[in-house]
Amino acid sequence: MSLSPAMWMLKRVVKDALRAIRSVPSEIAAWRRFWHTYQAYNALAPGETKVTTDHLLPCIHDATAQTDIEPIYFYQDAWAFEKIVQLQPTHHVDIGSHHKFVALLSKVVPVTMVDIRPLSLRLDSLKFQEGSILALPFGDRELSSVSSLCVVEHIGLGRYGDPLDPHGTEKAIRELKRVVAPGGSLVISLPIDDSNRVFFNAHRAFREDYLLRLFDPFQVLEAHYIYGMTFGTARQSGFGIGCYYLRG
Repeated sequence: MSLSPAMWMLKRVVKDALRAIRSVPSEIAAWRRFWHTYQAYNALAPGETKVTTDHLLPCIHDATAQTDIEPIYFYQDAWAFEKIVQLQPTHHVDIGSHHKFVALLSKVVPVTMVDIRPLSLRLDSLKFQEGSILALPFGDRELSSVSSLCVVEHIGLGRYGDPLDPHGTEKAIRELKRVVAPGGSLVISLPIDDSNRVFFNAHRAFREDYLLRLFDPFQVLEAHYIYGMTFGTARQSGFGIGCYYLRG
């Protein structure tokens, strides 16, 4: 029997509460470690360099055995960056990808970023143009190099203040195809799964066969996949991220 929305929400609240309770011992240990190191530091410091409690800025979660990394953006951004640099476009247009990816790419390739929300910071190497992935400010078949990483799966879910539309992803893909020139490149990533699903209001996921039909007649020149903490060329079952290099 499926859970009602109210029961599903209650189950999630209980799960989050249990997770918070389980984290209490580690939080206490982290604070004890902080106060121990603070006292030990002051014991070593000469009088005028001792730290007063007015200047404490505790960072209690950074003493880890390894550097924890969110795998999706780590892998997809590195892959897309390398691919676009290898292609050496005279000008590249990115639609809505993460600002750090676009900022770094703009240092080696001329880049225009298009997004519905203006960036709060400026960068001399990066040109910004406000616009929607549903109505891109470019002519038909105008662009020779385009990217859009983990964007189209969000369209129409209202997460970013955009209008609700159950077919938002399909419309966004059609618009990307419209602006890519014949022979041009499209570097894109989005969630894939064993069936089409909506995880409201975070994102959607798609069967790969359904997804690739949406991109027809574009040719898939390269496909990589992210499953958990792994990145490779093998398609697996279950939820993952597909990273595709396509030619228009």
